[in-house]
Amino acid sequence: MRLDILVLHGAKLRYGCVIGVLLIGLVSASVVSASGSVGSKGMVVSASSEASRVGLDILMAGGNAVDSAVAVGFALSVTYPEAGNLGGGGFAVIRLPTGEVMTLDHREQAPLASRPDQFLDDSGQYDPDKALYSHLASGTPGSVDGLLRLHERFGRLPREAVLAPAIELAESGFRLSDVLASRLRDLVAGVPDRPATVAKFSTPSGPLKGGDLWRQPDLARTLRTISKEGAAGFYTGWVADAIVAEMKRGGGLIAQGDLDGYVSVWREPVHGRYRGFDVYSMGPPSSGGILLVQMLNMLEAFDVASLPLGNAELIHLMTEVERRAYADRAEHLGDPDFWPVPQQALTDTDYAAARMKSFNPERASSSDDVGHGLVFPESEQTTHFSVIDSDGMMVSLTTTLNSSFGSQWVVPGTGILLNNEMDDFAASAKSANQYGLLGNAANAIEPRKRMLSSMSPTIVMKSGQPYLITGSPGGSTIITTVLQVIVNMIDHGLDLEAAVRRPRIHHQWRPDVIYFGPNAISPSALEALRAMGHELEQRPPMGDANSISIHSGVFTGFADPREGGAALGY
Repeated sequence: MRLDILVLHGAKLRYGCVIGVLLIGLVSASVVSASGSVGSKGMVVSASSEASRVGLDILMAGGNAVDSAVAVGFALSVTYPEAGNLGGGGFAVIRLPTGEVMTLDHREQAPLASRPDQFLDDSGQYDPDKALYSHLASGTPGSVDGLLRLHERFGRLPREAVLAPAIELAESGFRLSDVLASRLRDLVAGVPDRPATVAKFSTPSGPLKGGDLWRQPDLARTLRTISKEGAAGFYTGWVADAIVAEMKRGGGLIAQGDLDGYVSVWREPVHGRYRGFDVYSMGPPSSGGILLVQMLNMLEAFDVASLPLGNAELIHLMTEVERRAYADRAEHLGDPDFWPVPQQALTDTDYAAARMKSFNPERASSSDDVGHGLVFPESEQTTHFSVIDSDGMMVSLTTTLNSSFGSQWVVPGTGILLNNEMDDFAASAKSANQYGLLGNAANAIEPRKRMLSSMSPTIVMKSGQPYLITGSPGGSTIITTVLQVIVNMIDHGLDLEAAVRRPRIHHQWRPDVIYFGPNAISPSALEALRAMGHELEQRPPMGDANSISIHSGVFTGFADPREGGAALGY
C-alpha cells in the first residue's frame, strides 16, 4: 500500500510551522510480531493493519497522537466496516502532554421524531426487526463531528492531511483478508433486498474474495467532501441530502434538523485511584468509567495479588464485584443531560465498601437480592484503538455502529453504513431487547437523548507518567475486559501481552451467569464455583483490547489476537 499525501504548498500547521509537500509512504515500523510492537517515538494499535499503518505514517510525518487517531478513525471506516464508521459514534479519552485529561462524547442521538414505544409491536413486545434492521434503528451519527472536533482542537497537521490516507484506501483500494472477505460475503447473502449494500460489499460478477482489491468510490467521494468542507460536508449538502432521502424512503426518523442539531460534547473524565495508579475513563452516557472505578474501588480492599489467576476464589471475588456494579448500572445510568446520574456517589470508596458488606467469600450472592432494574448492553461489534506520541499525548478511542455492519443499510451514493444504536435504549421496562435484557427510565428513548453505552476508552497513569492505554469492543463485556487487563497488570504483574492474552470471565448481574472464554477456568475451579452456587456458561473469546503500555520511555503495543489487527511503532 502506498499513501502519497499532497498538502498544499505553504499550508500552515497548528503550531506555526510551514510545510511544502508532505509525503507519507511505507515506514519501517519496529514490529515484533503480527500483534506486537515496541518503540520510543510513537505507537498505534488498532483492529486493522491498514489503519494502524495510516496512524503510524501520520506520526512519522510530524503529526501528533490526535492527528494519528483521527486518521485511524477515518481509515477504519474504509478498512473495518463491521465497526469503523462515518455513520456511527463513539468516545475518546485524551491525555495532553501537560498531563490534563479530557474526554469527548460523540455518541449518537435519538432523532427528534423518536418515540419511547417505537420498537414495540401491537402487543407491546420488543420487535427486534424494527430495533436492529429497520431505518428506525438509526440514531443521528456523531463520528464525523467527533473526529473533526477532536482534530480542530488538538491536531497539528491540516485536516486534508489526516483524511488523505482514508481517501486513498477507499479510492485505490486495499487487499481483502480472508476474514473480512468472508464477513462481507455473509453480509451480502443476508441482504438481497438492499441494493446499495450489495453493491458496496460485492462486485458485479459476484462475491469478493480474500486477496481481491476492494475499492469504494462512493465512500471516497464522501471522504473527499468531508476533507474539503469539514463537518459541514457531512451534516449539510449532498451527503446530508442523501441520508435524509434514504430515511424518508425507508421510514426512518433522521431529518435535516437532527443533522443540523448534532454537536459532540466535551465532558469531564471519570477519575479513580487504584493501588496508587490514576485511572481515567469515559463518563455518562458511557457506563464504562463509572463501573470501572466502582469495581476497582471494591477490589482494593482485597489482596487480589495473592489469588492465582484462574483460581476459583479470584473468579468468585471478581464475579461478586461485577454483579454489584452492573446492578447499579441498570438502575442509575443514562445520558446525564436527561437523567440525574449519581456519579459521585457511585464512585465513592465508602459506597464501594458498603456494597461489599454482603459479600460472602464462600457463597455466590443471588442477583435477586443485590439490586433492582435490569441491564441493557449494546452489541459486541465495536472497535477500539490506542495511540501515543513522543510528547506523551495519549488517545484512547472506541467507536461503533452497534451490531456488525450496523443496521446493514448503506445510504445510496455515499458508501455510508447506517448505525442501529437506537436499540441501545431501553425499549420498555417490561420488554427485553435482543439480549433478553431490560432497562428502565434512565435509558428510555427521548428526542436528542444519547443512548447508554458500555464503551470504556481508558488511560492509566503511574506517578503522573503514562502507564497504559486500553479499551475494547464487546458490548456489556467491554467494561470487564478493561477491568481484567488493568488488574492483570497492576495486581498480577503481567506484561502487556500476557495481560491482554489472558482468557476472560464476565458477569453482568442479569442473567445470573458467569460467562467465560476458552481455557479461562480449569475443571477443578469450575467444580468449586458450582459448589459455591454459581451458574457458568462458556462463550467464544471476549473483547479485543488493543492496548499500549509505557515503561521508562518505551512504548509496547499489542493488538489483541482475538480479532487481529496490528501494533505499529517506531
